Amino acid sequence: MPDAVSYVIAPPAVHSLAIAGTADRFPVNRIFCVGRNYAAHAREMGKDPDREPPFFFMKPAQALVDASAPTTIAYPPKTANFHHEIELVVAIGRGGSNIAAADALTHVYGYAVGLDMTRRDLQLAARDAGRPWEFGKSFAHSAPIGALHRAADIGHPSQATITLAVNGKSRQSSDIAKLIWSVAECIAVLSHHDPLEPGDLIMTGTPEGVAAVLPGDVMHASIGLLGDITVTVRDAAHA
Repeated sequence: MPDAVSYVIAPPAVHSLAIAGTADRFPVNRIFCVGRNYAAHAREMGKDPDREPPFFFMKPAQALVDASAPTTIAYPPKTANFHHEIELVVAIGRGGSNIAAADALTHVYGYAVGLDMTRRDLQLAARDAGRPWEFGKSFAHSAPIGALHRAADIGHPSQATITLAVNGKSRQSSDIAKLIWSVAECIAVLSHHDPLEPGDLIMTGTPEGVAAVLPGDVMHASIGLLGDITVTVRDAAHA
């Protein structure tokens, strides 16, 4: 029998999501994010909403926050413009490369409500300088995500209200039917660039209405049959 592997430091923890109705967990591998996938949000960001090929960026698994129950996140450092973005999250259960859009939904394990929290000032400064977005998008605890709902239980939603309120006041309100690139198309395009793997997540983009939050603000995000999540921003000094 081979000797056990001896690591020089403790291996990183497995990051995972709750699965609605079970005690099981979904281990998270990579987090892909689709940029500007609602026309109205593209316009509010000063971009042309024409249906150009989708583009993607990534968050590390360490960005994940289990928001299956009400939770808190710290206001992050180095920003004065911390934005909310509600998104439909897709969990990949079966990997593959060069997936056809017609077959893409067979690779989906389930769906969830998520937030792509963004240090907007850092993102825009990097964009305008032609630099990567990582410090604006890919920092710790920037992806609070609720419990996954299995596609086997709910099917594959193509129409559902997607809303976010802050302190009880509506900020974002749309429908996932307004995605420029559908879930199936996003999966297909991604899989032609890099083989998808079980455990990958895809955050599919946010509708219009993104805006800043401050310490003490309470975000309530909801998508149709997927239910809702509640995330409170706390001061970094109390993290």
